[in-house]
Amino acid sequence: MSFLEIPYIDPVTAFSRWAETPWSMLLDSGGDDPNLGRYAYIAVNPYRTLICDSDGVRIDGQTVTGTDPFAILASELAAVPPSTEALPLPFAGGAVGMFGYELGRHIERAPVRHTVGQTEMAVGFYDVVAGFDRQARRAYVVAARPEAWMRAEALAAVLAVAPPLPSIVPGPFLRLRPELDRDAYLDRVRRIVELIGAGEVFQVNFTLRFLALRPKSLRPFDLYRRLKSLNPAPFAAFVHIGDDLTLVSASPERFLSLDCSGRIEARPIKGTRRRSADPGEDAALAAELVASEKDRAENLMIADLLRNDIGRVSVIGSVKVPSLRALESHATVHHLVSVVEGRLRADLGPVDLLRATFPGGSITGAPKVRAMEIIDELEPGPRGPYCGAVGWIGFDRAMDTSIVIRAVTLTRNQVIAQAGGGIVAESDPEAEYAEMMTKVAPALAALAGE
Repeated sequence: MSFLEIPYIDPVTAFSRWAETPWSMLLDSGGDDPNLGRYAYIAVNPYRTLICDSDGVRIDGQTVTGTDPFAILASELAAVPPSTEALPLPFAGGAVGMFGYELGRHIERAPVRHTVGQTEMAVGFYDVVAGFDRQARRAYVVAARPEAWMRAEALAAVLAVAPPLPSIVPGPFLRLRPELDRDAYLDRVRRIVELIGAGEVFQVNFTLRFLALRPKSLRPFDLYRRLKSLNPAPFAAFVHIGDDLTLVSASPERFLSLDCSGRIEARPIKGTRRRSADPGEDAALAAELVASEKDRAENLMIADLLRNDIGRVSVIGSVKVPSLRALESHATVHHLVSVVEGRLRADLGPVDLLRATFPGGSITGAPKVRAMEIIDELEPGPRGPYCGAVGWIGFDRAMDTSIVIRAVTLTRNQVIAQAGGGIVAESDPEAEYAEMMTKVAPALAALAGE
């Protein structure tokens, strides 16, 4: 493992030359939190790729034996020995990519109607990455293997002459249509409340897709820049697999982090209010959220679910909730956020942690399997990358991933935005619809050119 310090440059500017190159990844950050939004990474030109979909698992485009994508992912990561050298970045090479919601069918015994055509896992393996410490204003290129050093030097040379970031090309301006009309959405929320009243489930995260045909003139990276300007978030990501799949995300929610010592952290979000330009109204909305019994209960349920999931793979007695239902304010919304911690058992690795907790409790519900069954019954289409995870898993057993929310998915033919919320016994369907629209608003505005 070796690294080279390079002159600091804005990561978005540095990445722009690869924005249309397949398997190019930008794990970015935004917002004001110096801890959650400190690092950004560029990963391009992977030495290996892994795709899982309804047709099976492929490495470098070739179908492989075995149907467990998690086992194959772990095996590929284990092929590169971890370094013991002290490095200036948390991530210094490994897997980077996307884990779609439908990947959950490989874990939980829940029906999944919408699997055909869905990419469930898409990760590249990178032994050269560029990392940016926004807080210290320092940047590095890291080579995870000796044979990667020349490529690391080449990447550093390219970054040293990065051109200025071009202006965002206006348009095309899209108006997306909801997959369900307002009345149908309200009816399905009422149905979930009925199921909760019948004792079948405590909470269900119900979501709605907004769709449009993808115009040829739509440039994904311009969309990313527009979305980030409207909704700066600590876990932004641009994942460009190719013309068939690009993920543009500005997520406020950490799913899982794992450091080299085995410390686990999850930061589930439940409870949302819009922001206001008027300081008095904004403070009142935040206070209303903090005092809301419905939102507090919703958050507590999911924190407890994450505590249980993380406990499956943690040292006994190590799982704690150091922060419960704390207020976090972002550019467009206030949230209630809890922190769940644990310590991973020494005989397990990051992929075991991912398997034990996926899909995330904050975007399924409680109990998880019954909530997933209801989601499958009531949502008319697949979730795809949305409500999955995006991030990195290092050769050194560390990991950091976010929940894919506040996102847009681009396929060859479609543009898809999506949002939802946790439905509980006290949920008012009209209020749930308003919250969903608040959450999807930045994505719709970025697509509409607002």
